[in-house]
Amino acid sequence: MYSEKVMDHFNNPRNVGEIENPSGVGTVGNAKCGDIMRMYLDIDENQVIKEAKFKTFGCGAAVATSSMATELVKGKTVQEALNVTNKAVMEALDGLPPVKVHCSLLAEEAIHAALWDYATKHNITIDGLEQPVNDIGEKEEAPQEVY
Repeated sequence: MYSEKVMDHFNNPRNVGEIENPSGVGTVGNAKCGDIMRMYLDIDENQVIKEAKFKTFGCGAAVATSSMATELVKGKTVQEALNVTNKAVMEALDGLPPVKVHCSLLAEEAIHAALWDYATKHNITIDGLEQPVNDIGEKEEAPQEVY
């Protein structure tokens, strides 16, 4: 069963759409389930995320985690956004069923992919940022308990 927050972010997703001339864009997917998530970031000269938007093709949990991830990174520096993990997304949504944990991994990796794109475009290094994977199935953890 999904939490009220998951249902709210699925039924009323925040920050859906694209950013014109984004600072960074990241696209990741999961070949096992077919979910695809694209994250757009608008980052100012102080490396603060002014706006975050997403487009997701996937299940309700994928939409909810995308929505929550954009909410969690807005107003943060790129370094702080790097610390928004799948566990933080799940906690903010009051948990996910174990079979949907991969959706939170997709959200984390989409943030990293957008930050990677930003760093590449601006020829900068973000401490701790590793090159993202295109398919989170390559990185997926074993299902975990609901948080």
